[in-house]
Amino acid sequence: MNDNTKLDVLIVGGGPAGTTLGIELRRRGIDVRIVDKASSGFAGSRAKGIQPRTLEIMEDLGALDDILDGGSLYPRMGIHAGPLVVPWAMIKVNKPSERVPYPSTWLIPQHRTDRALHHRLEELGGRIDYQCEVYDLEQDENGVTVEISTPTGDEAVRAKFVVGADGGSSVVRKSVGIAFEGTTDEEDRMLIVDAVVEGGLSRKYWHIWPVGGKFVGACPLPDSNLFQWMIKLDPDETPPTTAEAITGRVRARTKKKLRLTDIAWQSVFRPNIRIAAKYRKGRVLLVGDAAHVHPPAGAQGLNTGVQDSYNLGWKLAGVLQGASDTLLDSYEAERQPVAATVLGLATKKYDAIATMSPAALARGKDEYQLAVTYNGGPLASSANASTSTLAAGDRAPDARLDRDGTTTRLFELFRGTHFTAIAYGPGAPEALASIEWPTFGAELRTIAIDASNATADDVVSDIDRSFRSAYGVSRPTAFLVRPDGYIAAIALVDELEPITAVVSTMTSMS
Repeated sequence: MNDNTKLDVLIVGGGPAGTTLGIELRRRGIDVRIVDKASSGFAGSRAKGIQPRTLEIMEDLGALDDILDGGSLYPRMGIHAGPLVVPWAMIKVNKPSERVPYPSTWLIPQHRTDRALHHRLEELGGRIDYQCEVYDLEQDENGVTVEISTPTGDEAVRAKFVVGADGGSSVVRKSVGIAFEGTTDEEDRMLIVDAVVEGGLSRKYWHIWPVGGKFVGACPLPDSNLFQWMIKLDPDETPPTTAEAITGRVRARTKKKLRLTDIAWQSVFRPNIRIAAKYRKGRVLLVGDAAHVHPPAGAQGLNTGVQDSYNLGWKLAGVLQGASDTLLDSYEAERQPVAATVLGLATKKYDAIATMSPAALARGKDEYQLAVTYNGGPLASSANASTSTLAAGDRAPDARLDRDGTTTRLFELFRGTHFTAIAYGPGAPEALASIEWPTFGAELRTIAIDASNATADDVVSDIDRSFRSAYGVSRPTAFLVRPDGYIAAIALVDELEPITAVVSTMTSMS
């Protein structure tokens, strides 16, 4: 930089996506500020499902224990048919495995997820400045100037990069003229209410009353005495706002003598199906709902936004620490196709609410986001070697290993901000030692598995073929794993061309 820009990154929006990015940058030593126009943190339950892949990210960020403390597994759905309640496991509860430690969707109100992320941010010395609203933004080749209205007056902030995490109506996106392509259905509305319920409604079910297309649902929220109510509104219906009026709607449609009290939060939802035409314009980038908005079904929006930030964080830090600016172009190339796929899935699940078809409503592996891959993208050429289970660009699975007589998980060795080179089998550590690895400002750590007399940061052995099974290897093989837990390169030790080609691509960006 040849100007006086002091702040590395300004993040606009302190929700899950913005806070995740703040954590990622803070733990890499990046000077970051987060501003949010709200007066305080979000108070509602809105996005209440955390998917298995996001739980893995929360573990790496250091927020998982707090997330687990504030949530639970999803209860079975209870479909009301007259006086009967038909139990149905819409969301499966799966057993943890060596490859997938957190295999089930986790139920937790969004405000509680926010609280866990905010706490982790504060542990790293960060904070969110509330009542700070962006009203103008101008960038040049050296940085971005942002005009902000604050409680103490207007402020001009100069940053090297700005990231918009400010939701579907993003001021940041609009300020740089990025189109938000898609549709908003103004007639298909859902009233969402967090409230205490009197009248003996069981908390062991997620209650559903189909009511001939006039859908009503009530999901018990963990770590509280509240239910999240979902009430489909008629096209011309004025949304009720008081506890008494909402109780009237609930009683009319459920035929139950229930009463809603102590409303903690309420909102009217309109299904938006939109995606930003670009995720980057110069020094301005978009994450989360600023880049894509989804129907609420399937618990995809928050998760996709968190994973945007997890993908962007190490790249943005790398550029600020010396990597080429072109590394940031891989963010859109990798994440925009994921969002497009998720939009299709979430739309399909939302449309199924009207039919109440069990097959269409069922949640499973499609929602877990464990199968997201960047294979064929700019940082994971399809020319890489592959194994019987994995290709470059895939999520690196967990495995059980032995280190000096103590069982450890591969994810524990991945945890942190570093790249990881895995050398499996005899000769693999020596082969990897001959390669000059790019690090983009991040440390490289090496793991030697089943390699005698190896020199590495961690020397471990495979337990019960856990690594061999998960990674599909039967002969000496090398893997390069990115800081966000995806495989950048795979090569057999005696055929290193695929891995050196990926290293060369990364090096050319630095």
